[in-house]
Amino acid sequence: MPRTSAESAVDETLPWYRPVDQECEIFATAYHERIPLLLKGPTGCGKSRLVEHMAARLGRPLVTVPCHDETSATDLTGRYLIEGGDTVWQDGPVTRAVRNGAILYLDEFAEARSDVVVVIHPLTDHRRTLFVERCDEVIPARDGFMLVVSFNPGYQRGLKELKPSTRQRFTSISLGYPEPSVEQEILCGETGSDPGLARNLVALGAKLRQVEPLGFAEMPSTRLLVNATRLIQAGLPPRAACNAAIVESLTDDAEIAAGLRDLVALVF
Repeated sequence: MPRTSAESAVDETLPWYRPVDQECEIFATAYHERIPLLLKGPTGCGKSRLVEHMAARLGRPLVTVPCHDETSATDLTGRYLIEGGDTVWQDGPVTRAVRNGAILYLDEFAEARSDVVVVIHPLTDHRRTLFVERCDEVIPARDGFMLVVSFNPGYQRGLKELKPSTRQRFTSISLGYPEPSVEQEILCGETGSDPGLARNLVALGAKLRQVEPLGFAEMPSTRLLVNATRLIQAGLPPRAACNAAIVESLTDDAEIAAGLRDLVALVF
């Protein structure tokens, strides 16, 4: 059965993750029912950490592939290489995951080329197979295999979108930035920060997320707040840490950066 947040926090054998809703329960159920999973949410909201946590909890190896517009089907399935004058086949990460019954995580899946989508389709339905065209092999997924992909709808809007025919092959979980009390708990759990510092950084994050007219490509993420916390704990003054970890990561515009530093000064 899925554990509570307190149980997750004290189990030091697992990557630390603080559940926000029922995402761990849904993930585990999808795994046991052999249903592929789509994680939707903005940058730095915990998608990758959730996958790492659940792979460890379920006792499965994890194969992670960051996708981009140069990612091809050959990169994922494998290729022939020359070794010592011989031509040998080398499995790609998707093929290794299918053979070994691993959890396969394709991060930012919408960025991948269309030939990648074609390759993974047979892994998302009753067939659960991978066709490796270059060596004319059909590989059934080993027990324990699960396909998980992530997608950032806000970032992709107007650029690349997942086709409905692809999205409907997955069970989906939407993740976002947590409520302030939960985000404070995450900062403390990730860094060992004292509650006062975590509370101030979460308040800063909330203020920055309200500055919509500045037109950030992404709102300040929980990841940025964690980074700022670590810099402060390492001895940097809070304003310098927030400028380096948050302000400079959000904008290159000098005028906007100055306004953000003013917000930092209100909190620290």
